[in-house]
Amino acid sequence: MSLTAPLHGVVPPVCTPLDRDGEVDTASLARLVEHLVGGGVHGLFALGSTSEVAYLTDDQRGTVLETVVNATDGRVPVLAGVIDTTTARVVEHARTAARLGADALVATAPFYTRTHPKEIAGHFRRLRAAVDLPLFAYDIPVAVHSKLSAALIRELAEDGTLAGLKDSSGDEGGLRRLLVGLGGRDGRARGPAPRFSVLTGSELTVDAALLAGADGVVPGIGNVDPARYVRLYDAARAGDWTTAAREQERLIELFAMVDAGPEADMGRSSSALGSFKAALRLLGVIDDGATVFPQIQLSAESVALVSQRLRGAGLPPVR
Repeated sequence: MSLTAPLHGVVPPVCTPLDRDGEVDTASLARLVEHLVGGGVHGLFALGSTSEVAYLTDDQRGTVLETVVNATDGRVPVLAGVIDTTTARVVEHARTAARLGADALVATAPFYTRTHPKEIAGHFRRLRAAVDLPLFAYDIPVAVHSKLSAALIRELAEDGTLAGLKDSSGDEGGLRRLLVGLGGRDGRARGPAPRFSVLTGSELTVDAALLAGADGVVPGIGNVDPARYVRLYDAARAGDWTTAAREQERLIELFAMVDAGPEADMGRSSSALGSFKAALRLLGVIDDGATVFPQIQLSAESVALVSQRLRGAGLPPVR
């Protein structure tokens, strides 16, 4: 599905189920796509942080994207993460994504080496010139160690380099200022960048971001309960902010599963991604809740905590 209009709505970053050998479980991944599309989402983001893209080989990345594109079958747009350290490597991933049928690309700034804003701008421009697909910038300074400034985003939006932004910066004030600078709440009339989409990756403040003018959300926990995020988004679009806030509070309670793994025993990323996968296994969507090595796996006690969160959210496990 080509992006003929600015992207909007709920666009979950799709988890990557694994089999017992640590390879991509394509059957489980296809079921996950059905779970998400059946929940009413407006797009899918394959090969993002929640997809464990940084841990996957190039062959595994290709398997993931091909599976998601085929299972989606044009029902919603598929965005492909082309995240890597250097422009040359990102362009290679982008060409593969285009060949496999992605509808748009998502890229961070270059990382590992320190980059200047002019170098970051050149990176995005070269990528956009190399592969003719809409390009979304992914602002995630906790991983990339550089922040995309509002001035840079506006510049790249106005010259047509970028079709949108996925903001995972954690800078809620900065996001609001960017939205105001792009034209306020009416995302369809954003001054010189009318086709630019802003998606928040801060899944716990979606109602506030939508009120400020964001076009949608990329929620990791949306893998588990996509329909509730769609209800939140629909309520916000209808101006029913009471319902939107109520749905947001329910999702905050569900999101608490990310701390199921003890902080003394494992990283927060391992705990969060492990909890999403454990929940999907408990719901019968995927067959195994394993995360990619060297991430530490959730214990039986931690999985029991995930199960409690599911029951509290009205999502009773079937396993």
